[in-house]
Amino acid sequence: MIHRIFRSILSATVVTLLACLVIITGILYRHSTEEQHTQLGNQLILAVSAVEKNGHAYLDSLKLQDTRVTWIAADGTVVFDSEADASTMENHANREEVKQALSSGAGMSYRQSATLLEETLYLARQLKDGSVLRMSVTSETALSLALGLIQPIILVALIGMFFSGFLARSMARRIVEPFNRLDLDRPMENDTYEELSPLLKRISHQHRQIEQQLAELTCRTEEFSLITEAMKEGLVLLDASRSVLSINPAAQAFFCVEGDFLGRDILLIDRSRKLQDAILEAQEHGHSQSRMMRNGREFQLDITCISREKRTEGFVLLAFDVTEQAENERRRREFSAHVSHELKTPLQTIIGSAELLEHGLVTQEDLVRFAGNIRREGLRLVALIDDIIHLSRLEEGMDLPATTFDAKDVLSEVALDFHDAAASRGIALHVDGESVRLHSVRPLLKEIVSNLCDNAIRYNVENGTVSMMLLERDGRLVISVADSGIGIPQDEQERIFERFYRVDKSHSRSTGGTGLGLSIVKHAAQRIGAEISVKSSPGSGSVFSVNIPRSDLP
Repeated sequence: MIHRIFRSILSATVVTLLACLVIITGILYRHSTEEQHTQLGNQLILAVSAVEKNGHAYLDSLKLQDTRVTWIAADGTVVFDSEADASTMENHANREEVKQALSSGAGMSYRQSATLLEETLYLARQLKDGSVLRMSVTSETALSLALGLIQPIILVALIGMFFSGFLARSMARRIVEPFNRLDLDRPMENDTYEELSPLLKRISHQHRQIEQQLAELTCRTEEFSLITEAMKEGLVLLDASRSVLSINPAAQAFFCVEGDFLGRDILLIDRSRKLQDAILEAQEHGHSQSRMMRNGREFQLDITCISREKRTEGFVLLAFDVTEQAENERRRREFSAHVSHELKTPLQTIIGSAELLEHGLVTQEDLVRFAGNIRREGLRLVALIDDIIHLSRLEEGMDLPATTFDAKDVLSEVALDFHDAAASRGIALHVDGESVRLHSVRPLLKEIVSNLCDNAIRYNVENGTVSMMLLERDGRLVISVADSGIGIPQDEQERIFERFYRVDKSHSRSTGGTGLGLSIVKHAAQRIGAEISVKSSPGSGSVFSVNIPRSDLP
């Protein structure tokens, strides 16, 4: 700032000095010209009077320094010239000053020499005989005068620049010093120029605004950090060059990274081709979606390109854990396929038997058998549809009231319901345990026990046993259903609660059932807050346990 003030003051001083020199030069030139014109005019008047009296005699005796005298006849012929031979000179009738003198009695003109930087003043007067007497004097032009004064002008300019430079630097320092002492953190506490008060007030106001904005920005930043840190979804913000601006813990877990990665290229964190293609697609189309596997889980990656005026400003990456969703989609596809298959099988049997009956291709002896096939497959179809509807209602969360009842009564009712089915295979059905009051949804609990008992009978051996037991353990009500059946392999026990999943595929048709029993058990148990567990091994039977927490006890 000091240099700018110094240059401004110095420039103003130099310009002023030069302007003064130019004005002085002009004044001197004007004064010199006027003085020259006056002297030459006086000389011309005296000469005219003398020539009229004495003629050539006066002109021959006339000796004027730096002044040229020319006598011109009325027709323009040069009669006499003090510096040249008159007989060799051209006619002067067309000269401006001569024409003026012939017409009005007096004339004047200036003629300049561009090469010699000189100008000549011509004054002419008409004599009584009609001739014209002219005098001229040559002097320097204003430019030549200025050039002649160039050395003293330069000297004066240098002296002026030296003193003005010294003065300018001193003044600049004195002007700037109060600015350098300004405390911009407390602008209203400064003791400085009064003219700065409006500026300092504006600075103070801006300080308050900036502090308020910084406080709001800090608050919003903290809120953003809290929100992003609590997000289950991975969030990554990138700039236009794909450098990381922000990454939350979920995203760090997704990319399997730790530490500070701010400012680093996202492709240095994850070099997968799928991520690169997703970013390029988002940049081209504005948005992209892709699925990626990380640590055995499936994630959906949503990338949005932030652009303004067709210029990429950054990217927003969101990573969603869709493992359960993908699994549910797979199960729905399997469910649809199983439902289609399970429905087609009895329908094909019914349709086939009906066609044989329709075309009279069945003998009288086989008529009863085919009719029985139609009835059994129809009942199986109805049972399957009922189970599907019931399972759907359980998944949708049908509203059933909770009541207080004796849990052992539920087991006794189930034993009575399956007595004939067990007896037909020689299976002994037992109910053990003390009476326990339970506050829960009785129909759902009965459905759980019924399905477990049904499976225990279906997949049991001939003359086997099925035991239903009720007991309290660690403040929990445990209902167990044990059988002496075929058992379940360890690697298949996690899948037995899936819809239409059967352990023994070859034996499933002969045992009947829809394949939805255990799936209904799982969803019904979830509705009453119970947990299902199984212990089994091939050839040693199975034990299914329903654990009801203490909170559900009266």
